Amino acid sequence: MRGIRTLTMLAATLASGAGFAAQQTDNSREAYYRCKDSKGQQLYGDSMPFGCNGQDTEVLNANGMILRVIEGDKSRAARISREVLENKERRLKQEREQRDRMLLETYLGVEDIERLRDQRLEMLVAQNRVTEQTIANMLERQSRLEGQVARFKPYSEKPGAGPVPDHLAEEMVNTVNSLRVYQEALNKNRAEQADVKSSFSADIKRFKELKGIR
Repeated sequence: MRGIRTLTMLAATLASGAGFAAQQTDNSREAYYRCKDSKGQQLYGDSMPFGCNGQDTEVLNANGMILRVIEGDKSRAARISREVLENKERRLKQEREQRDRMLLETYLGVEDIERLRDQRLEMLVAQNRVTEQTIANMLERQSRLEGQVARFKPYSEKPGAGPVPDHLAEEMVNTVNSLRVYQEALNKNRAEQADVKSSFSADIKRFKELKGIR
């Protein structure tokens, strides 16, 4: 008799536990959705309400506990923007750290940086002189050609003046085009000189910071 009572109590206990587990499982399942629509009105539903599309939407269980949040358009855009900014900052940090290692591994002192800077500037200055001389020579040629072209129509008003010969017109066009190319090269060279000075100045400053040099 005692054994029967024990089995009955055990069965009741197991049944009660099974019922509790079932209730927990039922309570933990996704039951309904909640959000605020574009007008700020709160919406509920067993399935996602139409007004929740594109809005942050909470998924709750039967007890009203938030199980997860479905990201809305604005939150998604903000997250993506934040991640892009974080990735950019992380990349810049890595580049700075790599630059610092390069400075410390490449140079023994400030004098080494200055020496390399001066070498690069000297090369650019030499190129600049050659380009300037070439431009001067081409300007002389242009002036000479303009004097020749002035004897022909439509530049000359003299009776019987003929049209500009093809070879002269072609030489004039080529000279003008070449002058433009060399002037662009000259401007680029000067910009490179400024960049070299700025870049090496920053390197020297950072090297001193890393080495504790005043």
